[in-house]
Amino acid sequence: MHIIELTSLKSGETAIICGLSGETGLQQRLLSLGFRTGRQVLILRKAWLNGPLHVRVGTTEVMVRRRDAKAIQLTKDTCKTPK
Repeated sequence: MHIIELTSLKSGETAIICGLSGETGLQQRLLSLGFRTGRQVLILRKAWLNGPLHVRVGTTEVMVRRRDAKAIQLTKDTCKTPK
């Protein structure tokens, strides 16, 4: 399983969320927006000059700052959670 950052995806690409990193407040905010382990993320647009990312998680569309997007760990494969 190869872990990648949300910022490394191109427009139109999808990936599966494997986890969140960063401080607790950021993790809680991302969870409340729908960024949960096992959910699929689609990059709709990337703003120029290192602006925010327009992503779709489930049926929700969200604009995410790039520094916050680096806390979202993704994989192109299915995510395997440890038991």
